[in-house]
Amino acid sequence: MSGVELPDFHIPHAEKIEWMIETNGWALEAVAPRSDLDPPVPAHAYTIGLPSTVGFPEIALYGLTPAAANGLLSMVVDALRGGTDITVGDELIGLLDNGLRCRFAPVAIEEATARFPTAVAWYRGELPDVVQLLYPDRNGFMPYETGFDQRMRLAQPVIGEL
Repeated sequence: MSGVELPDFHIPHAEKIEWMIETNGWALEAVAPRSDLDPPVPAHAYTIGLPSTVGFPEIALYGLTPAAANGLLSMVVDALRGGTDITVGDELIGLLDNGLRCRFAPVAIEEATARFPTAVAWYRGELPDVVQLLYPDRNGFMPYETGFDQRMRLAQPVIGEL
């Protein structure tokens, strides 16, 4: 009995990004956590393609699984496509469930260039504006507030400017 050889399903990463953008108008780049670095890098995800798709900066999101990040960012993109006006820098109520607050904080271009290499490569070094989507802990405190759950500090660092 001879074994059946399956085709190689390995697709170059740039082609995956291109396929996601062609299919959805944007791509999600999920990044695994790295505890071997100093400081450690928490799990995070970021978009590629939003400026041309919905006229909004790329969005970085820390502390969620790739599936949860995709769900939340898809909801944001759907809201933008539906005409929802999202102001960068201001706290928003109504985007997240249960009246929870969130904030899209601008990320300095130097910080974004260092943290989001796939986006830098996609844009050939000319990275557009990037914002960090900040969300509250289970008690409703934002990461930049005194009552924020200290155990979540590493998972959701504030890299955006407040």
